[in-house]
Amino acid sequence: MKQIKLERINNSLVEQISYIIAHDVKNPGINFVTITGAKVTSDLSMAKIYFTVLDQSKIKETLEALKDASGYIRHELREKIDIRQIPELEFVYDESIEYGNKIEKIIDKLHEDE
Repeated sequence: MKQIKLERINNSLVEQISYIIAHDVKNPGINFVTITGAKVTSDLSMAKIYFTVLDQSKIKETLEALKDASGYIRHELREKIDIRQIPELEFVYDESIEYGNKIEKIIDKLHEDE
């Protein structure tokens, strides 16, 4: 039961943070950001928010902009998600997509060599 609730909270965080970034945050450093996942702790005190960016050269800049906006995003989440405590947000670049692309290129290269 608890696991299902955390999963639902994770999904809500992804959905609502994506919306807030797209519609409410006015920081030009946060362009073309995709929220790919969230992982909230069982006590709801912290949440890792995973993101990717279209332009790989802007990862560091985007991370700083997201950190700067995290207070505002948490404030907006209070009105959008009905949980007793909005967790602290820690933004983390999601390397899994980049890793997947690298693996895909290796597989394609192997097929070309056959």
